[in-house]
Amino acid sequence: MKKTNAMRILEAAGVPYSSVEYAWDEAHLDAVSAARKLSIDPDMLFKTIVMISEDNEVFVFCVPAPSEVSLKKVRNITGKKITPLKLESLQKTTGYVRGGCSPLGMKKHFPTFIDETAQLYDRIYVSAGERGHMLCIAPADLQEICAAAFCDITEG
Repeated sequence: MKKTNAMRILEAAGVPYSSVEYAWDEAHLDAVSAARKLSIDPDMLFKTIVMISEDNEVFVFCVPAPSEVSLKKVRNITGKKITPLKLESLQKTTGYVRGGCSPLGMKKHFPTFIDETAQLYDRIYVSAGERGHMLCIAPADLQEICAAAFCDITEG
């Protein structure tokens, strides 16, 4: 597997991780499908959701594959009304495409929040920054390298 920016960041920081690949297709880019293809618990695979406030501040949320970001909870945490970033703005804003958006290695550092359920696991899966590539990493390591906060941010 070729190295992604996310992998290089982890290696430069000496953070242990492993990576896995899976076959993807346009019709099944969702995180639950990725978990199925990897034969892992969907609650251990965290999708990266990028959102934007009314004043154009960008936020990153990592939530379990079957869950959704609670707009009410994240408004309470950020103090801002936020909505999902438009898909056509994703690559320009983050450097990543839908289905391959990693919380690591975005064009700029954005405030990042990881759902608190990540702490239930020794390791979780997040995108490696390309479709079909996942990183397996300790939640505490992801939190540290992303300067993220663990919070209750999901519904469903």
